[in-house]
Amino acid sequence: MISTLGQIAPDVLHELAVRNGVCVRPVLSRMTDTTTGEQSVVPIPCGSTQHRQCPPCADRARKLRMQQCREGWHRDDEIATDEDQVNELGDATDDDEDQVDDEPARRIRSTRRRQDAPDLPRVPMENRTVGTTFTGSNGQTYRPSMFLTLTLPSYGKVGPDGTPADSESYDYHQAAMDALHFPKIVDRFWQNLRRCAGYKVQYFATVEAQRRLAPHLHAAVRGVIPRQTVKDVAAATYHQLWWPQCSRPVYVGDELPRWDELAGRFLDPVNGAPLPTWDEALDAIGDDPAAVPAHVVKLGTQLDYQGILGTADDKVGKAIGYLTKYLAKSIADTYGDDDEITTPQAIHLDRLHREVRWLPCSPSCSNWLRFGVQPHGAEAGMRPGWCPSKAHDRHHLGLGGRRVLVSRQWTGKTLSDHRADRAEVVRQTLAAAGVDMHDTNRYATTESLEDGTARFIWEPVDRNNDDDLPTWHGLMTRGINERIRWRTDYEQAKRAGPNPGDTSSATDHDPATTAA
Repeated sequence: MISTLGQIAPDVLHELAVRNGVCVRPVLSRMTDTTTGEQSVVPIPCGSTQHRQCPPCADRARKLRMQQCREGWHRDDEIATDEDQVNELGDATDDDEDQVDDEPARRIRSTRRRQDAPDLPRVPMENRTVGTTFTGSNGQTYRPSMFLTLTLPSYGKVGPDGTPADSESYDYHQAAMDALHFPKIVDRFWQNLRRCAGYKVQYFATVEAQRRLAPHLHAAVRGVIPRQTVKDVAAATYHQLWWPQCSRPVYVGDELPRWDELAGRFLDPVNGAPLPTWDEALDAIGDDPAAVPAHVVKLGTQLDYQGILGTADDKVGKAIGYLTKYLAKSIADTYGDDDEITTPQAIHLDRLHREVRWLPCSPSCSNWLRFGVQPHGAEAGMRPGWCPSKAHDRHHLGLGGRRVLVSRQWTGKTLSDHRADRAEVVRQTLAAAGVDMHDTNRYATTESLEDGTARFIWEPVDRNNDDDLPTWHGLMTRGINERIRWRTDYEQAKRAGPNPGDTSSATDHDPATTAA
């Protein structure tokens, strides 16, 4: 155990915290027990999913996703779900091909498919989510599933290091627009695949970056669909973006539209004419019979398809590890740390980030001012290049949405449910060895007194204006000591009796802060 704070350097203590799975940037909250009047400052894990911010929290989040992926991949039973329940990961349900996305007042355009996109058949739908079974020559029954990888098209030839062979001809605009709207093409793919597969295809997918920094999708898919059908669906899938044109800016440099407080809208900096509102700009598109979409997103020709049996534990484990390998890394970390990036890679990253920063990501994006359109919900203070969406920053490079996409009936559980399952494994293991686990709800906000008022009150802590806060050294030392003690208890309990479940959940469960 650690006891001498002054003798441990901050970087060494940080390394010890990371090695023992202790959050290195906890959120402090003051807990007051209204029964006893006792107050204490409790460090709550930050919950970051990025290794650059907090390695222990990112590793816990990744392991939780691995469990979620494994539990749903080769299910052989149907999951009862409430159709009205909103899935936390937003599974797509829209069936109209060319509806305009992200609009407050949704406009519906013709559902006629593009002439350059092949038609896909609709097959009768079966009310099932599990895959079909096959009987082998040995009489054994198999229920295989799939591992898919989808990519975006080429924007120009790239070398082994992922950088363009000719940066002048490389299409950075298309690369940036495809990255910004990658979730839309993924939604379309699943919609089309379900229509052609004839059942409610369920998936666990992660979004990562290729060496060239373009996003691609790895997906564990329940059941098998003919390889040619999957290829046909990928080739026929597209998403049309019916937005005002955003390929050439109208305003550059410091000559930008100005906000008129009296009119409550942006005006041209030269002649004072009001900029068209978002709705007016869309109406203009609808009135033009020769209008074309601002952008069309399509999938690339590279598609990887692997069939995997649920009984092949080694292949399943390897696939899940590959599927979640880079979840804790940002897109910009694809080339490694700053000292590992070569000069061509740094130039490529900067060029793509510059494109992503100045393109509009949504109807309310302030970058629309560069293209002569007033953003939806415009207000004073909007400036191009300063949209708050994380899609524009260097770490995300256009991918402002979720990195993990899970269909509604994958496991029928939320992440909180999976976290509780892991805690239960720990509790059962300790109980089998005669060890009591800490009460994870002992400080819960739901615990009340006889009069119905909450017993425990939680308040945020201002680190800058609170002199009674424990030092960072003290917090880290206490957390490391607790973690070492819990791990020791758990390891001894495993040796003393049978393990009821996944042992990897032991060090991922933090009973001191679960209630918070």
